[in-house]
Amino acid sequence: MELSSQKAWEKKYPAEIPFSIEYEERTLQSYLKEAREKHPTKIALHFLGKELTYEQLYSSALKFANQLKALGVVKGDRVAIMLANSPQSVISYYGALMAGAIVVQTNPLYVERELEHQMVDSGAKIMICLDLVYQRVKKVRSKTNLEHVIVTGIKDYLPFPKNLIYPFIQKKNTGITIDVDYGDTVHSFVKLLNSGTTKEIHIDIDVKEDLALLQYTGGTTGVAKGVMLSHFNLVANTTQAIKWMYKMTPGEEVILCALPFFHVYGMTVGMNYSIMHTSKMVIIPKFDTKQILKGIQSQKVTMFPGAPTMYIGLINDPDIEKYDLSSIEVCISGSAPLPVEVQQKFEQLTGGKLSEGFGLTEAAPVTHFNQMWGERPSGSIGLPWPDTDAIILNAETGEAAPIGQIGELLIKGPQVMKGYWNRPEDTYATVRDGWLYTGDMGYMDENGFFYIVDRKKDMIIAGGFNIYPREIEEVLYEHESIQEAVIVGVPDPYRGETVKAYIVLKDNHQLTEKELNTYCRKHLSSYKVPRVYEFRKDLPKTMVGKVLRRALVEEEQKKLEEATKNDQLKSS
Repeated sequence: MELSSQKAWEKKYPAEIPFSIEYEERTLQSYLKEAREKHPTKIALHFLGKELTYEQLYSSALKFANQLKALGVVKGDRVAIMLANSPQSVISYYGALMAGAIVVQTNPLYVERELEHQMVDSGAKIMICLDLVYQRVKKVRSKTNLEHVIVTGIKDYLPFPKNLIYPFIQKKNTGITIDVDYGDTVHSFVKLLNSGTTKEIHIDIDVKEDLALLQYTGGTTGVAKGVMLSHFNLVANTTQAIKWMYKMTPGEEVILCALPFFHVYGMTVGMNYSIMHTSKMVIIPKFDTKQILKGIQSQKVTMFPGAPTMYIGLINDPDIEKYDLSSIEVCISGSAPLPVEVQQKFEQLTGGKLSEGFGLTEAAPVTHFNQMWGERPSGSIGLPWPDTDAIILNAETGEAAPIGQIGELLIKGPQVMKGYWNRPEDTYATVRDGWLYTGDMGYMDENGFFYIVDRKKDMIIAGGFNIYPREIEEVLYEHESIQEAVIVGVPDPYRGETVKAYIVLKDNHQLTEKELNTYCRKHLSSYKVPRVYEFRKDLPKTMVGKVLRRALVEEEQKKLEEATKNDQLKSS
């Protein structure tokens, strides 16, 4: 199918950003080597007081790569990394790439069923995991192809005396006693590294064809699929990010890395961006508002990629005004829609720029972004990045929709995946003629700015009306008492579906269902007003802060099934 876009966005590009980039055909790991050669003594990462220079980081990654090869890893083998943000996660990632392996990023929160699925599907040969999750890995290992497990702990890279105190704090907070049965196939990360060699490794890599990463989709809309991303996909997307943030100076920036590296967003705009830009990473293992605020102040952070829930948490921290956040220049928001009032409040508090972008795992992940130092229309995901084509597809005509008309967003560009691992049918359904079918519904305005109204699958059809949850959520976020809100469609015998709102209130705020209903009726058409409200202390989320809307839908389905069962029992 021949599809052509209007490319109205090119007239809105700032002069500093090119429409097209000449991408270097290099491996990801070559950028770490270059950073070490140019700036060996520069601090590459800061982790809870511990620091590594680029020389130390490169040497560690090279030692790890040689140890992986000694364990039998060859080009194309899959190496799984199940770690929180830490020096070990960076060393493992680049070390695996140096060994010619394909990285499989694995969420440390995965339960055994999810972990087994990913290991079996990917065929991973080696797993690097936290000591806290080792027992989970042990339980599923016999059902997978895992030949070796390498275990590390947060304490391994803490400075003295934190490294001695941390295990006691960890046990108190988690209740977990660390029990690792080291042996011939279960290894200590630290011991492996200490006995490793810095012998250079030379492996022929076809950067456009060879995979660097199998990044599994979040599983928020079904079974997690392995997204195949080449070195070129990831280098291209990181290069696009560097060009877009054109005021940021190579070698001088300090980047807060609180987004998980095992999520493609944190990996690209946090870790890979830092290495390619020779920046300093301030690594945070777990999101905590006080730790973030202290980190920004003490390390003079200039760039903070995050998710809306992170910024919501920060602006609602009662002590935020006690911290000096003036070093912040750029904040990048992704993974979920950014409420306008959150953006405005955060910019007031820091003096930096907070802009929203858009992406998906299948695009490594970023495709659109608002300008940092230019026009930023309210509610827009911004303009397509250099070399990124985008159209809104009219499902009825099969052609590009007119300006302002809602349809499915399609993407084409150098960052688009090669396909899904071992899933040719899913690949064909998602990528056709180079176009990535995102499953997101949106429109483009006359200036080329794009807007997402919702996921195709999240759209609610009530009484024949198409209702987009994001529109209602934006209205709810504008209420002064609401901290978080999510809208889902629940079964309704009359309307087919009806709108339900889940609400988290700010601390010390009160709001009744009646008051909220009155508020919504002032700001929404009657058919969009929620029919049911549920107040909660928190909402189910992924590690990157995206609300698990599917989990809430499943809750409603279970309630309906139980109610139906009870009715049947009563009638019998």
